[in-house]
Amino acid sequence: MGAAITGVGAALPDKIVTNADLAAGLDTSDEWIVERTGIRQRHIGGTTCELAVEAGRRAIASAGVEPGEIDLVLLATTTPDQTVPATSARVHHALGLSGGALDLNAACSGFVYAFVAAHAMLGPWQRRILVIGSDTLSPITDQDDRGTAVLFADGAGAVVIEQVEGHELLLGADLGVDGSQAGILYCDHGGYLYMEGREVFRRAVRATVDSSKRAMERAGVQSSDIALFVPHQANLRIVEAVNERIGIDIDHCALCLERTGNTSSGSIPLALAEAVEADRLHEGDLVLLSGFGAGMTWASAVIRWGRGTALAA
Repeated sequence: MGAAITGVGAALPDKIVTNADLAAGLDTSDEWIVERTGIRQRHIGGTTCELAVEAGRRAIASAGVEPGEIDLVLLATTTPDQTVPATSARVHHALGLSGGALDLNAACSGFVYAFVAAHAMLGPWQRRILVIGSDTLSPITDQDDRGTAVLFADGAGAVVIEQVEGHELLLGADLGVDGSQAGILYCDHGGYLYMEGREVFRRAVRATVDSSKRAMERAGVQSSDIALFVPHQANLRIVEAVNERIGIDIDHCALCLERTGNTSSGSIPLALAEAVEADRLHEGDLVLLSGFGAGMTWASAVIRWGRGTALAA
């Protein structure tokens, strides 16, 4: 039995904050931000649940199924709306899904973690799984801190993974964490995000490169086989450094960070949804997903794009 991504969806808040808006209150400029991050604007607003519901609804519609036909929802988020209950419970109710729901927190690697977990959970009782990455980082970002305010934003993306015949979806994956580095990027309860920018940059490049290579090796493919690389949308300089080291041209990279900033768990599915909308993916294409985040976590997956043959109801 195989699997396929049969639907994608994305959601961004209506409010847009440009670099010029930030420069009006911070010691920064559009040129400074773009040169160091590649970001020109970001979306701010909404709750993690609201954005997850919107992205999930669009993914379900894209898959051409009814909400009640979804057997499980996995919500990757590092910004749940409440300590209890899990935000996925409210998402499940708002969408009218069947089956279960759970949150997963692996920071900016969360979507790939959830994707790999969902693929493993497909079976007789869970034939369709909704995987969502949704984060609202603006409330935990000190808007007076130039080092973080220019980076973090809000957004969500989602995919429907479905059991099908004749299509192998997940070809290779790599998940990891180094908890000894938790102190370089974190947020305490009631506090703001703290980040050692240079150290995060250095370790992010290394972790993404090594993880991507392991995932491709396990899939039995090379970088030249990858049709589209969808990295975590954190910083353009990180993406460029990773691309150079793994041998993937930037033209084969899905990028949306210029318009969205760093949306943590939402960033990879947002970029993937944008690539699908732009018709950049075709049957049989190999796609590399790779992210890194607080923890420090990392996660990569090589997938084969395509729908296969749907199972009989």
